[in-house]
Amino acid sequence: MPPPRFLVQIEESQGALFIHRLLKAFKSDLLKEALDEFQKLGIQCFYHNSCLAGWANMIFLCCLPSQLPNICYEIQTSLDKACIIFVAAVPIPRSKLPLKHTNILRPQYQCFEGSVNIWGANKETIAALQDPAILQATCPYSPAGGIILNVSWLEGVFCAAPNLCPAKPMPHLHVLQLLNELLFSVHFEDCGKDGTSCPQFQLQDFVSKVYAKNLPQKRPFPWFDLTAVQLRETPYSQHLLTNTARQDHLTHLHCDSFGISLTKEQQPVVPTGSPPQ
Repeated sequence: MPPPRFLVQIEESQGALFIHRLLKAFKSDLLKEALDEFQKLGIQCFYHNSCLAGWANMIFLCCLPSQLPNICYEIQTSLDKACIIFVAAVPIPRSKLPLKHTNILRPQYQCFEGSVNIWGANKETIAALQDPAILQATCPYSPAGGIILNVSWLEGVFCAAPNLCPAKPMPHLHVLQLLNELLFSVHFEDCGKDGTSCPQFQLQDFVSKVYAKNLPQKRPFPWFDLTAVQLRETPYSQHLLTNTARQDHLTHLHCDSFGISLTKEQQPVVPTGSPPQ
């Protein structure tokens, strides 16, 4: 029988309890015995990957590399074009070919030598994710924990947003407005009351100058091949590396979402070089 796929349908108050029990079940190899308990929390267990893939808007593909061909073959015809697939252990080209899909995101990391080990090897997962030092180290731009995310990952995430609703295309100006409201919603004291000094996404962050010049205001963004975005360096990826104001605001948003107060003086020093691909 293939491994189960979980559709989580739980109340917010039950979330921490569910995660704690789920992690313990995976660690103890008692997943089947724990299913009854999960179902009481509102969890549905699926044994048909293709059906679940056809329903989902976002999929985390968790499998061994040796299992990838069979799983890809099973779900490839069920995937909606806009469905975002997250992969980890398998390189993007190796995932793209069997999935026949371009809406794929894969985080890539750059490691730093000599960093302080703060990852709480002796802590339970739930406790570690409540540690402010660990949470600050998980910020995409922070080298405090010894690793940072490749800037191409962030660029891929940003480009994934316009890809989400191809069935009901949204004018590109509206998409830019929503992205700015979402990602630059947490401000520093010197940003001003109206946030006019804060960084903002511009059309040319996503498309070329020539394309932007000829794009009517009511037209949606073009479809972005996320695999291509992450596999090559673009002018926007260079802009992300050098725009410290944008980095500061994204770091501030990340920490604020976990309830961590972070002043501008506490911002991590961001490496200026581009991480290896």
